[in-house]
Amino acid sequence: MARKSAPDDLLAPLTLAVGQEELLLDRAVAQVVAAARAADPDTDVRDLAPGALQPGTLAELTSPSLFAERKVVVVRAAQDLAADTVKDVKAYLDAPADEVILVLVHAGGAKGKGLLDAARKAGAREVQCAKLAKAAERLAFVKGEFRTAGRSAAEEACRALLDAIGSDLRELAAAVGQLVADTDGSIDEAVVARYYSGRAEATGFEVADLAVTGRTAEALERLRWALAVGQPPTGITYALASGVRSIGRLATAGRNMRPADLARELGMPPWKVDRVRQQMRGWTGDGVAAALTAVAEADAAVKGGSDDPAYALERAVVSVSQASRYGRGR
Repeated sequence: MARKSAPDDLLAPLTLAVGQEELLLDRAVAQVVAAARAADPDTDVRDLAPGALQPGTLAELTSPSLFAERKVVVVRAAQDLAADTVKDVKAYLDAPADEVILVLVHAGGAKGKGLLDAARKAGAREVQCAKLAKAAERLAFVKGEFRTAGRSAAEEACRALLDAIGSDLRELAAAVGQLVADTDGSIDEAVVARYYSGRAEATGFEVADLAVTGRTAEALERLRWALAVGQPPTGITYALASGVRSIGRLATAGRNMRPADLARELGMPPWKVDRVRQQMRGWTGDGVAAALTAVAEADAAVKGGSDDPAYALERAVVSVSQASRYGRGR
């Protein structure tokens, strides 16, 4: 096995970016390119779109240049490479070219695992770019964005930003960038509210707030407006799921906990705990389960399982609204 490159060696001959979080993958590539160009402004960068690497292409791209400049070759979606191309890449890993940095972008998982294993065996510098599925991970990401920008942000402000923007890392990073550019001093919850308090209510989150309180007609009206102004259907299903899950989490939390402790335990700002507590009226465990099932079906539909995503969302909104009345004798 070749000696493994150090994690901070951006000029390592081989970098392996593994995962499915597009922003993190793009950043891993950009960091290597920036480091190469800092070392040699004439660095030749070839960023290959998925499917662009064919048998023989890698040998051509990594052959010595007449001007002996540094090269960065980025192979996207390496898990999808054809068998003959994988053989080429593995052969290259056994005898890498001088002054060439190869970056393999791989989704991870079982598909293309042979190439993944070969790259690791070759001593690749590896960057993990997994999806940030947990709220705590996304909160840490937001904190890290502020820290990298050299700004102080209260934890309540970071949580409020997550509530307003959602889980998309690109949007979160852009929001942090805007706050850093447009404000001075420490960033608190009031600053976030001034910039983004209207955003959640203008998208799927207002739909969710209306649906979980049983206001079916208003929720459907707001849903149609959200779709008309271009809100993504997946964002609306996310908001519906988030609203129902918040009710379920609060319902199973300790009833004797102080508000501040409860907020900390649930990972919500205090104002959101108060709002969810008001929304809980009429909900039961069966209602939460039924609502989550309906939202999951809608989510599958808007991601390609239906020819009419709008209708699937309307059905989900109605189902969530009806589920909220389970505890009222329905």
